[in-house]
Amino acid sequence: MSGLGIVSGPVLVCGEVRTCLLPTRDAVEERAAEQLLRLRADERVRLSRHPNRHAVSPDVLTGVDCLLPTATGARSRAVGTVTARAALVEGRVLQSTAYFSAPGVGPDRRRPWGYYLARPGCLVPVGRLPERSVTEGFLAGRQPGELDVGSIAESLMARISRQFRILDHDPPLNTADTTLRWTVAPATDGMEASVLFTRADDGLRTVELRLPRGTAPAATAELCEDLALHDWLLTTVADKLDGLRVASADDRAVLQVLRPLVDHLLHLWMPQSRVDRPLRTAWEELDENSGYSRQWSSLTQRIRDQLALRAIRLTN
Repeated sequence: MSGLGIVSGPVLVCGEVRTCLLPTRDAVEERAAEQLLRLRADERVRLSRHPNRHAVSPDVLTGVDCLLPTATGARSRAVGTVTARAALVEGRVLQSTAYFSAPGVGPDRRRPWGYYLARPGCLVPVGRLPERSVTEGFLAGRQPGELDVGSIAESLMARISRQFRILDHDPPLNTADTTLRWTVAPATDGMEASVLFTRADDGLRTVELRLPRGTAPAATAELCEDLALHDWLLTTVADKLDGLRVASADDRAVLQVLRPLVDHLLHLWMPQSRVDRPLRTAWEELDENSGYSRQWSSLTQRIRDQLALRAIRLTN
């Protein structure tokens, strides 16, 4: 299928990204990352080392024939496959993503499976797709009997986390998982990318994006994975520093909180390092509105200042 908003291409892309700390004491090496993410025997794990170590599993397709979430409650049936994949950043942070694209209109009747398998990662509506209603319904959360891409992403993450030969399930710090639920529609002609981002207290984030016409669905997933990774990093570090008794005379207790952050997380902050150039304006808009980079700089400087003060105390 061609790019977003192009003739015969999708008019909507929807997905979820789950992000968590890999459940093991130390970051895994490249060979172990390959073993963890080898989800298919017929395709290799994609590896890159610059600007940081990044491993991506082959895509896994899940066939579905179901109702799509809608804001109006209207029944919108779609048939096809959902794409899922996992990624490991610096052998330390695990992400699993499940997403699909959908054209504006499909056949009036269900076709044989061969028709849908020829369109991997695409859910073809039976009839016309109510784009706005599906966008709002997907972001609001599914109702019973409707498509649940989050469970596909969650099962993939669980499948990887259960590899006990590689993972010792003794992480260096306790962290919360986060979920980024996202939708992407084509931007109107002459308009730049736009983003509407919302955070909830239960670890759920939602983002509604409008991106340039012709954007590949896989590129939208990469952008959302990047957003999810850096939101998770910021959330994790901020939560660890919240309520930290820095004025305490017990340096050991403070260092037990700060050291794992320095050892395992601070070097992972590299926004847009794997985002297609035309899509970077979406990240920049989010950053400008939310102040993510400014907050990250403030948090990391606070950590370094606390470590410096304690080093001075030890030398005096």
